[in-house]
Amino acid sequence: MASMPVDVSTPMDISESASYSDSLEWVSAMEDMMASQNESAVAAMPDFSNLASRKKTIEGVDGNDIDLYIEDPHASTANESCDPRPCIVHMHGGGMAFTTAQFAGAMRWRKSVASQGLLVISVEFRNSGGEMGNHPFPAGLNDCASAVQWVHAHREELNISSLIVSGESGGGNLCVATAIKANMEGWVHAIDGVFAIAPMIFGYYNSVPAELVSWQENEGYQGTLGMTRAMSRVYDPEGEHQRDPQAWPYWAGAEELRGLPPHIVTNYELDLIRDEGASFVRRLQAAEVPAISRTITGATHVVELAMPDLVPELVDETLASIAGFAHRAAEANR
Repeated sequence: MASMPVDVSTPMDISESASYSDSLEWVSAMEDMMASQNESAVAAMPDFSNLASRKKTIEGVDGNDIDLYIEDPHASTANESCDPRPCIVHMHGGGMAFTTAQFAGAMRWRKSVASQGLLVISVEFRNSGGEMGNHPFPAGLNDCASAVQWVHAHREELNISSLIVSGESGGGNLCVATAIKANMEGWVHAIDGVFAIAPMIFGYYNSVPAELVSWQENEGYQGTLGMTRAMSRVYDPEGEHQRDPQAWPYWAGAEELRGLPPHIVTNYELDLIRDEGASFVRRLQAAEVPAISRTITGATHVVELAMPDLVPELVDETLASIAGFAHRAAEANR
């Protein structure tokens, strides 16, 4: 990690008491830092010539345009008689606050997933900060829900056999929250499974539950209380949604969880937010939702996306897990 290109002028540290405007400034600085690494990340990207890429713009529930970036392994074969294949609706990471679906990390990951023979649709949801503007909760969640509903309504046209929502970090929050929102609103049948990678589902405001031991063990490795507070502050500026299960699924109770589709949640041993996912899976299981949690020993936050060339075996294992999960969901639909 010491060799990663980081702009030392970037204010990586921020206090827990920082104002909303200071938190927005920090989010922008984080986005700028990641943008500075984008060119080298694109240059290191493998050849994905086996995929056909396109963009589709749909209208969201709030009347806004939502760009969907589609990676299709079948369209590149010019074989119109292809069997239906599973679909992954992907929400990128960034604490629901920064980066976009067109950043190199998100682009490489969706193309890698599509190379498993899956249709992948990435959602360009509204962030709560950064270059896309300041759109607090529930704007981004509404965009993700609109995208899932659009994909479900076009299953036949898209030639898909199952619909899995997936995301990492902040995107992990959004994929889990989309399923909870669907469950609470009565359209959860649209989703066949949830594959969440290091989901950021506990919003830090002023204290941490005792069961989340990783917040003590791992503070400072890649994240701090100040950084997580900044992201929760821009997502919920007025502090109105601290225990809203659609904003922070960690707080979902049995009523919101019962009836959800199967979940797989990946956690990382050296991650500040490691225990959120494990605790959430225990609650899913108590609500009789098929769910498993796995924790990768010795790994930092979302290492498969952050440093894919350093952990190729782990990348392959996670991709195979996503593909297997999606195909099992397709079998269940037959």
